[in-house]
Amino acid sequence: MDAEALVRPVIEQAGFEFVELATTREHGRKVLRVVVDRPGGVDLDALSQLSATVSRHLDREGYEDGPYGLEVSSPGIERPLKRPEHFARSVGEQVKVKTTSPMAGSRTHMGTLVSVDEDAIVIATATADGDGGSGDLRVPYADIVSARTVVDWDAELKRSNA
Repeated sequence: MDAEALVRPVIEQAGFEFVELATTREHGRKVLRVVVDRPGGVDLDALSQLSATVSRHLDREGYEDGPYGLEVSSPGIERPLKRPEHFARSVGEQVKVKTTSPMAGSRTHMGTLVSVDEDAIVIATATADGDGGSGDLRVPYADIVSARTVVDWDAELKRSNA
């Protein structure tokens, strides 16, 4: 039974965005991890209510014969970027992108996400020669292995102590 096909409509009907679903085994038990988001973020009360709703739906649909755990969470502050709409929401933010093969001499790229289109993203990165300049790197979605937003923790700590 396709877990994503079961939970996605419930999540979207509740006003959340489905981000991803992963199934793992821990201590001999299946664990279904569902990541959701919505504009303005997700608080613990909302996650708790959504978790109960998803759990009831999975039980009604007979999702799993044996015991399993359900975890519903938000993507967190350093969010994974998986689909074009995730990248579009993160334009202007710092990102870390890993590519399938080297581009501009590296497989790992950090910089500001400048723009996105239907085929690729553009990252403003520091130039490899270290002269302090920058260059724009166009990365097709097909070449992205993983991507996430990156938080400048020093700036965050200074802001919280001010």
